[in-house]
Amino acid sequence: MAFNWPIDLQELNLVTILFRMGLALLIGGIIGTERDIKHRSAGLRTHMLVCLGAAVVMMTNEYVFELHPDAGIDITRMGAQVVSGIGFLGAGTILVTSENRVQGLTTAAGLWAAATIGLAIGIGFYEITIAGGLAIVFIFILMRPLKHYIQKRTDPTDLTLMVHTQQGFNEFLSYTSTKNIKIAKLDVEKDFQGSAENENEVIFLVTLVLEESMDKEEVTQDLKALEGIKNVVEFTR
Repeated sequence: MAFNWPIDLQELNLVTILFRMGLALLIGGIIGTERDIKHRSAGLRTHMLVCLGAAVVMMTNEYVFELHPDAGIDITRMGAQVVSGIGFLGAGTILVTSENRVQGLTTAAGLWAAATIGLAIGIGFYEITIAGGLAIVFIFILMRPLKHYIQKRTDPTDLTLMVHTQQGFNEFLSYTSTKNIKIAKLDVEKDFQGSAENENEVIFLVTLVLEESMDKEEVTQDLKALEGIKNVVEFTR
């Protein structure tokens, strides 16, 4: 059941058009601001444009339907194209890093959700607009601590490090074999910073995967104590 608004906001006229456009900019801006704070590729302006564009499409569809009520026009047709067409924009925010990790899925989903909110605004479904907008903000902001907690409890931790000597690399391999630590990535590079007599020295760039049961602090300290190992950095997937 729809709420009884002070004025008839369901009727399509200049007042409701401006109101719906302003509401689309507001809710799209709120969603986009959170993405900008997280330095995502699609932020404030992108979400505002997506939400506004979807609202304009839906109002245009409604206008055409009212202009030609006997033409058998499907009032949902243009909105359906927005829902499917927004995928190209969301796909542009999804990246695969050098570690074969996918980033940007949440931002892409946020763009799609902003488009659906815009459609609801455009047709005058204000109740779902408010509830849906609040739900999206809730997921982006308030659910983040829960996500980090779950990741910390379940995701393996990676350690990246540099080994500057062959002897150190041999000791490193012996240590990882003893501890059953998996090597996820291994690169070998020339040491261009070395002196002339060490021009043939190589640097081993290694990424390790530590399971949840492993003592990360202990492993990190053990690795730092080995000969030639530098720059041991921990990060969670």
